[in-house]
Amino acid sequence: MEKKVIVVKSSFRHLSNSSLLADAFIKGASEVGNDVFEINLKDIDLKFCTGCLSCTKTNRCIHKDSMNELYYKISNANVLVLATPIYYYAVSGQMKTFIDRLNHLFTKDNKFTDVYLLASSAEDDKYALEGAIKEISGFVECFEDVSIKGIIYGTGVTEPNEIIKKEAYQEAYQLGKNI
Repeated sequence: MEKKVIVVKSSFRHLSNSSLLADAFIKGASEVGNDVFEINLKDIDLKFCTGCLSCTKTNRCIHKDSMNELYYKISNANVLVLATPIYYYAVSGQMKTFIDRLNHLFTKDNKFTDVYLLASSAEDDKYALEGAIKEISGFVECFEDVSIKGIIYGTGVTEPNEIIKKEAYQEAYQLGKNI
């Protein structure tokens, strides 16, 4: 069964390791016939959530940025994939801002049930991703019938493009093929 997949990349770095993990996932998911849509946070206008909750009353965010155009696509996807570099043992600031802006979806009938985390860190130890996992888990817990279905630990990478030589790169590809 074809799934609608949204992949969110949050790195601003050229040839970033987390973006390359996302590319591998996209390749695998596309090869088996899934409909994949990529959101690259460096290419969109993304403002901070003000916590006004206007979106829950008016069905639109007060900000006139890229998110209003993306809410429909995100809420109609079956799979949400979040790709982030690990900064100070947590998701990137860009990813955190994106997640905060998904507040608009809490009161909607969303179709996504599966969330995946693809993360890269300079630290070799998988422990480096625990803060990011906690962050994504907190987001997921706010939705009924949504769970984290997979995590790719791209550890021990500091230079751009380095992830391609790591096992995590192939794991991301296989995970995409098997969603």
